[in-house]
Amino acid sequence: MTATVMKINLARRERQVLEGLADGRTLARVASDLTVKNGTATGYLRHARAKLYGASETEAALAIAYATQAITPPEPLDPEGLDLPAEQRDLVPLIARGMSVTEMGTEVKRPLDLIRSDSQQLLRNLDAKNRVHAVTRLWQYRMLTADQVIAWLR
Repeated sequence: MTATVMKINLARRERQVLEGLADGRTLARVASDLTVKNGTATGYLRHARAKLYGASETEAALAIAYATQAITPPEPLDPEGLDLPAEQRDLVPLIARGMSVTEMGTEVKRPLDLIRSDSQQLLRNLDAKNRVHAVTRLWQYRMLTADQVIAWLR
């Protein structure tokens, strides 16, 4: 059974900034691509995060945007060739929620150096440019779902 939440409507520029970040671009690059100043793009992102259940981190805002269909979810990829160790799989929901390395270490009760190493390896395995892009890749590989994200919001 799929849980549902109210659809969130982002303004065009808010959506464009979030979509640019979802593709792995930096905020500065997104601003340049949209021909706006960095501060303006930052403002659009701040407004989008506020609308997306007040998400404090961009990773969480993106996951919520996909789950609520505020932006179009990416096309799925075949997860067949993706074989992640349990230590990396444990980090999937934590990265998507925008947790810091320290918060993740506390959550999974592992040393911070191992968390850093596993999260960096996870990004490499996903072929993700950064943590926000990792959320997109996790969505594509169906390792992150709307039901999981919506459960966080309840």
